Amino acid sequence: MFSKPRFSIKLILILVLGLSACASFAPSSTPTPQLPTATPVPPTATPPPSVATVDGEYVTAVEFQAELARYKSAQTALGITAADEDANKVVLEDLIAQFLLAQAAREANFNLTEPDLQLRLDALAESVGGVEALSAWQSAHGYDDASFKIALKRSAEAAWMRDKIIADVPTTVEQTHVRQILTYNEDDARTALEQLKAGSDFDVLAAQYDPNASGELGWVPRGYLLDAQADEAVFALQVGAYSEVIATDAGFHIFKAVERGDHPLTPDALLTVQELALKNWVAEQRAKSEIVLVP
Repeated sequence: MFSKPRFSIKLILILVLGLSACASFAPSSTPTPQLPTATPVPPTATPPPSVATVDGEYVTAVEFQAELARYKSAQTALGITAADEDANKVVLEDLIAQFLLAQAAREANFNLTEPDLQLRLDALAESVGGVEALSAWQSAHGYDDASFKIALKRSAEAAWMRDKIIADVPTTVEQTHVRQILTYNEDDARTALEQLKAGSDFDVLAAQYDPNASGELGWVPRGYLLDAQADEAVFALQVGAYSEVIATDAGFHIFKAVERGDHPLTPDALLTVQELALKNWVAEQRAKSEIVLVP
């Protein structure tokens, strides 16, 4: 259905944008906010082998390789074969987003206390079969206890900031009530458009091409439709007007704006708007941050 929301397969890894493997195991209890402290980095005279820096923090090669292996394993389980270049890009972008989120969390006076972190470690160990199993996983992926705790702490910080961003998304926004005439070849769409211009009733034609739903798409917010050109066309329409033929991967559409105004978001639309808000936040944060990729 054309109106289905744009859900990325990872929703940017765990409901949007770059949370590490440990995030999916962390308990949902909210730790106590305190004055911010920087993520501890073990002192070293030589920078660790890294794939990037994000405002001076190292995205280490160890963590990148661990996340890359996890990502490829998840894709394989879904029956998807990801090209190395594509997988590398996805994982690096997710890690950069996680660093940006974690840094913003600390700036917002959030800090995961040592007891809270230990609770997460204990829960994680229990979920994977015990302390020895977790230790074996760490070793297999190049972590020691200190570096793994750093990664887990940052993951929790990023999750807190993510939740803060999406919690600020309003549940009622301006939307357009849309109907469409949908055809699967351009000639039919052009014929329908000519009929409309000759005075045919839009709803009658929509029902002919879509007997089940009569072309009903319902209320949609900006950014909800699968295709950017379709989204732009819908929100350019005056109430009662219809569009020209819009070609998308789903077919050939003629949209009609039935109503417009503030309207509660459906659960699917809310998730889409939250995803868009998070993507926009990361893009804005990235634009003003110093991010250096290591060749």
